[in-house]
Parts: sequence; C-alpha cells; structure tokens
Amino acid sequence: MDLAFIPSPSVGVVHLGPIPLRGYAFCIIIGVFVGVWLGNKRWVQRGGRSGTVADIAVWAVPFGLVGGRLYHVITTYEPYFGPNGHPLDAFKVWEGGLGIWGAVALGAVGAWIGCRRRGIPLPAYADALAPGLALGQAIGRWGNWFNQELYGKPTDVPWALKISSDPAIGRIGGTYHPTFLYECLWCIGVAALVMWADKRFRLGHGRAFALYVAAYCAGRAWIEYMRVDEAHHILGLRLNVWTALIVLVLAVAYFVVSAKKAPGREAVVEPGAQPAEGADGATAEDADDADRSDDAKVSVEKPSSKTVSEDDRETKTEAGADGAEESASDEPGDKKDGDATDAPAADSAKPAGSGSTKKS
Repeated sequence: MDLAFIPSPSVGVVHLGPIPLRGYAFCIIIGVFVGVWLGNKRWVQRGGRSGTVADIAVWAVPFGLVGGRLYHVITTYEPYFGPNGHPLDAFKVWEGGLGIWGAVALGAVGAWIGCRRRGIPLPAYADALAPGLALGQAIGRWGNWFNQELYGKPTDVPWALKISSDPAIGRIGGTYHPTFLYECLWCIGVAALVMWADKRFRLGHGRAFALYVAAYCAGRAWIEYMRVDEAHHILGLRLNVWTALIVLVLAVAYFVVSAKKAPGREAVVEPGAQPAEGADGATAEDADDADRSDDAKVSVEKPSSKTVSEDDRETKTEAGADGAEESASDEPGDKKDGDATDAPAADSAKPAGSGSTKKS
C-alpha cells in the first residue's frame, strides 16, 4: 500500500462552454510569458531597450513551436505516419509532443530574423534570454503532469507519481518516477546557475546561452535515461540521450572557443541604446571605485582656495615685518656723519638762524 505519492489530475482539460481549457497549453503559455519577462529585465540591465525582447519573441515563439512539433513528429512518427497512424493528429499540439531540441533550434532561426531586423547581435539576445528559457521549460514541464505522460520507471519512493490506467492507449496504472518534476527542478537550478555565473564572470557573446545549453543537456541525459515511454534507440541508448550528449559537447566547445576569441561582454547590445555598465569585463563597482579614486587624487593635488589665501597673507605679513625692521635700522640717530644722502635732511632739520648741529 502506497503511503505517499504525487497524484495526477483526473482530467487535463476543462471546458468553458464550447471552449476547451487545456492544462498543457496553459503551462506552455505561462512558461513563455515568464521567459520573456525575465529576458526583458536582463536585456535592460545589459543596456537594451524595454520591449525589445518581446518584439523579437513574436518571431522566435512561433518558430519554436513549429520546430518543437516537427522534432517530435519526425522522431516519433509511428502514431502519425506509421501503420494505422493518423496524419492529422500531427497538428494537435495541445495533446502534447514538443521536442525541446527542435524548439530551441528553430526558435533560434526566428530570433535571428527578429534580431537582424532590429540590428541586434543574436548572441547578446540569447545571453539575456537564457535563464528565462530555463524557467519557461521548468513551468512547461508541468504540462506533462496534466497529460500523464513522459514519466519514469516504476518506483515506490514517497514522491512517486500516481498514474491512472488507460487501456485505450496502453497505459498501465501505478506509481512511477516523476521525471517531469525532476526536469522542472533541474531547469530551475540551471536558471540560477546561469544568472550567478553571468553576474560573477560577466559572460558575453553567447557564453551565458552556451552555459544554459550545456547544463540543461547534462541533466536531460540522465532524466531521459529514466523514462519508459516508447522511443528509438541507438546503440542501446534512447535517441534523446544521444542528442543531449552531442549538444552538450558542442555547447562546451563554443564556450571555450568564444572565451578565447571574444573575451568580455558586448559594450552596446542595441543601436541607439546606452552602453551597459561593466561592458568588456569592467564592473559597475569598478567604475565607482575609479571615480572615487580620481576625486581623492584631485583633492590631494589641488590645494583649496582657503589655503592659498592664508599663505598669501602670511607672505605679506612677513614682508611687512621685514620692511619695518629695515625702516627702524635706517633711523636718523643711527646714521653716520658725512652721509651724503642724509645731509640735506639734517640741514633742513635745523631751526632758522641756529648754528647748532644737534639733531632733533
């Protein structure tokens, strides 16, 4: 008897009159909004304009949805184009089936078109959007919970996922590993890792996006290995495991090569916008420290006007004292007899008609 487990919803869709409200679609939509919201905040912090991320997302999101669906249909073609398949079901995106590999690949094409129209470098846009993509995936994975799909191997752990039986599609009831929850938590950790590393090391030129891709692939490889749904295998491994490993290697290679060829971060990410603080490896804190250092240097090298004024007064006072001493030493009583320069003064000091030579 299972004492604890995660229950699955009895239905994945609620009808509002003739309009179906599907949990899977809601999770995808909410994930997109969260990704764009966080991407916009990071874009503004990098020196871009608010709203640019949403404008480019108008191109990226539709391309991503088409790419995700194409990847799923191509790699799992049997329900659509195999024996007794239904080709029109390939368009029923709301029933589940979006491959993240195709979504990111074709979504990048849409983002490239949007960036080219705005004159924006795609790597800078991808760096700003990377953590938001991871959070969007974390939310979107709950759509699998609503559809009771993509779960792992049978287990009796307390956090096991309860799956109801459905003979129509061959689903066997029981408790299974909640791989959707594992991937959700992993994506949240990836988002936190990318934001920390981006702030700590000033990642630029697509390296924050490459870190997101590498970290996600590392987790997706072991989570994918736990799944029990039908999939194509190559050399004993599921196709998505191989995809995750190959993309992981490519992301790491790009990170290393980019760091050597284009160190630092873009100074300007959007035409007409202000350069971001801390571009090309300099942080805002470094700029503040430099300003404070310059102010201190000026205050030391340039004396204040008050000091100059006091020095002038002291100089004038000393000059006046010296002049007074010289005047005192030149008094008539100290003059020598016969001094040519004092003779007229001595004569003029005599009273009229007096023959005395005594000085007054």
